[in-house]
Amino acid sequence: MAKRNEHTSKSVASKASKVLSNPNSSKTAKSIAASALTQTRNKKK
Repeated sequence: MAKRNEHTSKSVASKASKVLSNPNSSKTAKSIAASALTQTRNKKK
């Protein structure tokens, strides 16, 4: 599998975090949000 250099932007990561913390979000929305957060840049290296 080829490595991709794509990362989720800060604004999308912020929105994804809000979706995950909202108890009224659907299971599908939470799954997509979690996927987006796994693609954020890791600041600590």
